[in-house]
Amino acid sequence: MPLPKLKDIKWVTTDCYGTLIDWEKGLADTFRKEADRDGFSFDEESFLARFFEVQAEIMSGSYELYAEVLRRTAVKVAKEIGWELEPSRAQFVPDSVAYWPPFREANAAMDRLGSRYDVGIVSNIDDKLLGISRRHLRTELDIVVTAQQVRSYKPDEAHFKECARRLGGKKGWVHIASGYNADIAPLLKMKVPVIWVNRHGEKLEGRKKPDAEAKTFRAAAAKLGAKG
Repeated sequence: MPLPKLKDIKWVTTDCYGTLIDWEKGLADTFRKEADRDGFSFDEESFLARFFEVQAEIMSGSYELYAEVLRRTAVKVAKEIGWELEPSRAQFVPDSVAYWPPFREANAAMDRLGSRYDVGIVSNIDDKLLGISRRHLRTELDIVVTAQQVRSYKPDEAHFKECARRLGGKKGWVHIASGYNADIAPLLKMKVPVIWVNRHGEKLEGRKKPDAEAKTFRAAAAKLGAKG
C-alpha cells in the first residue's frame, strides 16, 4: 500500500543501528583494532555477516542485556575463525558503541523530520548504550522504545506493540528502518507503513514489498516531505 498522505502522519519512528548509526563501520573498526593487538587478521565482510547471524540467534533465546549479547557474539564468532578471545576481554565490544559514528546524513535528516513530526527511536539495544549513541544524535526525541524496556528483541513484535500503545494506536505512524527482517517484516504484518532504507541494494527475493524504499536515510526523510 502507498504511504499515508503527509497531512495524516503525526509520528515518525526509526531504528537506530544501521539506520542512523553506522554500526557496520563501528564494529569492523573495533574488531580490526583488537585483532591487530594479537597480530590476527580476517575478512571483515564475512566476519560481520557471521556476527549478525550469531547475534540474531542469541537474541532469539531468553532475554539478556544487549551488552551481554555483544560479548557472547564476539567470543563465538572469533572462535569460529580461530581467534581465541577470552570472554573477560570481550567487553571491548560494548565499550566500542561510544565510537560508532552516525551516518553523515542522519542528524540533518532527523532534524528535518523532527520539525514536521513527533519523532522517536525503536531499537534492539539497552538504555545505557542507546544513551551513549544519542550523544552523536542531536534531535530531541518524543519517544524511545528499547529492547531493555520490553525485555525482548525484534523481530518479535513487543517493541512495536509497546510503541503503538504509547502512541495511542497505529494511526498516523510511519517507521523508517534498514533492517528488513528485524523491522520491516513485523511492521508489514502489523499494517504499519514502513520505509526500508536499503543501503546495500538487497533484493526482496520473495519477501513482501515495503510501502516505500530508499537508498539513504536522507532519501527516506524526503519521501515524508522532510527535504533538504
